[in-house]
Amino acid sequence: MVDLREFGEQLRRDPHPVYAWLRDQGPVHRVRLATPDGDYEPWLIVGYEEARAALTDPRLAKDGSRIGASPVDEQLIGKHLLATDPPQHTRLRSLVARAFTMRRVEQLRPRIQQITDELLDEMLPLGRADLIESLAYPLPITVICELLGVPEMDRVEFRKISTEVVAPTGPDSGYAAIARLAEYLTELIEDKRCAGPSGDLLSDLIRTTSEDGDRLSPQELRGMAFLLLIAGHETTVNLIGNCVLALLTHPGQLAALRADMTLLGGAVEETLRWEGPVENATFRYAAEPLEIAGARIGQDDHVMIGLSAAQRDGGRFADPDRFDIRRDTRGHLAFGHGIHFCLGAPLARLEGRIAIGALLERAPGLAVDGTTDAWLPGMLMRGVRTLPVRW
Repeated sequence: MVDLREFGEQLRRDPHPVYAWLRDQGPVHRVRLATPDGDYEPWLIVGYEEARAALTDPRLAKDGSRIGASPVDEQLIGKHLLATDPPQHTRLRSLVARAFTMRRVEQLRPRIQQITDELLDEMLPLGRADLIESLAYPLPITVICELLGVPEMDRVEFRKISTEVVAPTGPDSGYAAIARLAEYLTELIEDKRCAGPSGDLLSDLIRTTSEDGDRLSPQELRGMAFLLLIAGHETTVNLIGNCVLALLTHPGQLAALRADMTLLGGAVEETLRWEGPVENATFRYAAEPLEIAGARIGQDDHVMIGLSAAQRDGGRFADPDRFDIRRDTRGHLAFGHGIHFCLGAPLARLEGRIAIGALLERAPGLAVDGTTDAWLPGMLMRGVRTLPVRW
């Protein structure tokens, strides 16, 4: 048992040396964590090959009910893609996947560019700003809320709830936030059901029917809306923030990118590998006893797959702690792997490239303007709450 509580704030500010220390001792460890609900003792996978294999291992279930577990979000919200296994997962994904094809996402490019330009028009005359507040947050939240049909007046409140869901600040705050979000989504879905077709994704999902007549139940609709709203913007906020911070703290890489903007895609992909927005994948449960790299994992044990840890594994990526926008990042795990590969990956990549490209083009003197150590609490999301910049 490795007690990660002993690392204190170091684990929040910079977990990579801790993960490197763990990898030196082996790819899989039983760990003890401090959570808002008390101590927790899952298995943590920190090796790349082991993590990649675990992401597709059917013995590691996502549906907690298979071992008698019932996470809070499932109790209050309902089943969603991150809490189901085949065949239920296959069915749910097939009913929503058509909205996130490369072609459908590419059609959003003009609107994403427009929103980005409008945000920069407001921000740049100020000379300095918090990049999270001014660009990294409002861009993806506007895009996903418009896509789903969330009224503009609700977005400020939604941000507060969403942030508390993914990075709770207290023992009861996460539960309260999920409860508030469940109530809101129930009302939103009912309003759209009564209003009739309106062209947004949530309205389409209410009316989506498969070839055999299957459609989403009210509970499944709520779960799907919950996942799309939370995952559809929180991860992209951190992708944009982490990429800009990485570039600003690596002036050689920033200069190379400014000299050749065709490297922008590489900068985004290297950020996903080097400081991805999701530190650890959401929990899996051992549906049966299994062994991973010599670690004997008992039935019903909880397993965390360390995405950040795996992507700094020197056995897969040479000189892994170096941020290099020319690196071959193929095979990184930032969006997962296998059947749970992130549905919104094309949208996140598009938003990241547009936002960062426009920012660098319009703010040639961009620089960090103060401290940047306000990292999110917990071990799920990896990003900063604030990123003060000037230009």
